[in-house]
Amino acid sequence: MSWVDRLNDAVAHSRIGKYFQLENSGHKKERKGTKFSTEIRAGLTIFFAMAYIISVNASIISESGGPCVCDATPEDPVCDLNPDYLQCIYEVKLDMIMATSICAMISSVLIGLCANLPIGMAPGMGLNAYFTYTIVGYHGSGSVSYGTALSAVFMEGIIFFILTIFGIRQWLARIIPMSIKIAMGCGIGLYLCFIGLQSSAGIGLVRLDYSTLVTLGGCPADALDENGKCLFGHMTSPTLYMGLLGLMLMSLLLMFRVRGAILIAILVIAITSWPRDSPITYFPYTEAGNNMFDYFKKVVTVHKLKHVLGQMNFDFSTKEVWIALITFVYVDILDTTGTMYSMARYGGFTDKAGDFEHSTRAFLADACCVTIGSCFGSSSCTAFVESGAGITEGGRTGITAIVTAFGFFISIFFSPIFASFPPWATGPALILVGSMMTSSVRNINWDYPGDAIPAFITLAVMPFTYSIAYGIIGGIFAYIIINGIVLIIDKVSGGRIHPDYSQREDWWTAAFSRSFMPLWIRFLIAKAKGNEFDWKQDDIIDDDNVSQHYPSPSNSPTVVTSIHETPSSTELDTIRNEKH
Repeated sequence: MSWVDRLNDAVAHSRIGKYFQLENSGHKKERKGTKFSTEIRAGLTIFFAMAYIISVNASIISESGGPCVCDATPEDPVCDLNPDYLQCIYEVKLDMIMATSICAMISSVLIGLCANLPIGMAPGMGLNAYFTYTIVGYHGSGSVSYGTALSAVFMEGIIFFILTIFGIRQWLARIIPMSIKIAMGCGIGLYLCFIGLQSSAGIGLVRLDYSTLVTLGGCPADALDENGKCLFGHMTSPTLYMGLLGLMLMSLLLMFRVRGAILIAILVIAITSWPRDSPITYFPYTEAGNNMFDYFKKVVTVHKLKHVLGQMNFDFSTKEVWIALITFVYVDILDTTGTMYSMARYGGFTDKAGDFEHSTRAFLADACCVTIGSCFGSSSCTAFVESGAGITEGGRTGITAIVTAFGFFISIFFSPIFASFPPWATGPALILVGSMMTSSVRNINWDYPGDAIPAFITLAVMPFTYSIAYGIIGGIFAYIIINGIVLIIDKVSGGRIHPDYSQREDWWTAAFSRSFMPLWIRFLIAKAKGNEFDWKQDDIIDDDNVSQHYPSPSNSPTVVTSIHETPSSTELDTIRNEKH
C-alpha cells in the first residue's frame, strides 16, 4: 500500500471523511469512488481552470471607475485622458485582483462545507459585464453610482436567502421539465466550448466578423483592428497553436487515463508561455505587456483594499437601481440554478424528482456568496461552469471546493503568478469539458417535439446569446407555448385532436411526488398537529436513469388526430408513460 493509499484510507475513516461522505467512511450515503487524493487533484484543476477570473473580473469591474471621481470635460467626457483618474482606476484594478481572490476563497469554502458539492464559486462572468457597462457605465457614465449598484447586489443576496428559506428556489429547480434540465447541461457545455474558442478566455480560434458576427480567427495581435477583427493572417498566431497543443495533450493524457491530465496540460502550456523572448509569450514588449510582466515579477505581494471594501451606498431613490435589482435577481437566479443543477447532474447527485443533494444548503450558501461579492466591491459570486473540469477529474465532494478555495487563498499572496495564466492555457480545458457535458444530449426525449424543440432552443440559445439564463428562459417559454397550445386544442376538441402522448416524457409525476413546502414549515405543521416528523423524508433516492425516456418505434406518428381510438389523458393524475 502506497503512502497515497494510506492517506486516503486515514482520511476516509476520520470524521472529515464521514462528513464529506467519502468512500469507506461509514456514511450511509457515501459517494462511490471518492478518495481524498482525487478530491485534491480535482480542486486544483478547478482552480487553474477558474484562475483567469482573477485578472478578468478585475479588468471588467475596474472599468466602471469604482469610487474614483471623474471630472468630466467636453473634450474628455469619460476621463480617458485624465492621468490622475487613470491612476485611481489602476489602483482599483489591483484592489479587485485581491478582492476577487478573497471572494472566490470564501464562497468556495461555503459551498464545500455547507452543501458538500464540488463546485467552485467566484464573481460571475456576464453579470460583472452587466454591472459595469450597463448599470454603472464605463468610467461611471451610467445612471447608477458604483456604491448604489453594490447595494443592489447586496439586496439581491438577501432576496435569494429569503426565497431559499421558503423553498421557492428549490421549487423552481424541480418544476423545470426534465428535457430542459438535461439541455441546460448540454447548453452549458456548448457555452464553455464557445468561451474556450475565443480569445478573452480561450485559444483565439474564433474572432469577430462584421457580417456573420463570428468567423475563423487565429491571427496575431498586430493583425487585429480596434474591435478585435482579423484583418489578415488567419490561423497564423503562435498562441493559437499552443492552445491546440494543450487540447491535444489533454486529450491524449485522458485517453491513457493519466491522473491530473487537465491540470498537467494547463501548467505545461502556462509555464511555456512565460519567457518574454518567445513568439508565444504572455508578456509581449508592449505597454500592457510590460505592466503585466512588472506585476508578474513581484511574485509575492499583498495589496491593500483601499477603494473597494465596503463601498455600498443604499440609495434606492431612482427607478434605474430598482430595474438593476430586478434584472440581477431574475438573471442570476436562473443562471445559478441552471449551473448548479447541471453540475450536480454531471456529478451524479440528482434524483427523479428533479432535485439534487443538499440543494437547500447550496442555495443558502449561494445567497451568502452574492452578498460577499458586494461587500468586496464586486458583482455577485456564482457557481462556475468550469467546475465541470474538476468533476471530470473525479471530484465528487465538498473537499474539491475547499481545495479550490485554498488555491484562491494562495493566490492572495501569489496573485502575480495566478493572474498570469494565459487564456490559451486554460481555454483547452473549457473545450474539453464542454465536449463531455454535451454528451448527455442523448438523454433528451427527441421523439416528442413538445420536449425536443424547447430542449434544443435551450441548448442553442445559451452559447449564441452568451447567457445561461437566456437559454433557460427561451426553453421554458417555448415549452409553455407549444404544450399549452396542444393542451388547449385537446380540451376544446373534447380529446379528439391531440398528439401521440405515448411519446411524451412524464417528468411531473416524480417532480410533484414530493412536497414543495420546506422541511421547517412541514415540521411546524406536524408539531402543531401533534404528529411525528421524519426529517429524512426528502433524502435523495439513488437513480441511475434520471431521465425517464422511453423511446417509441421509429414509425410512430408525430401528430395524430384521434376520434375515439386513442382517448386523451391530459390531467396530471391520469397521464402514464407507455413503454414500447
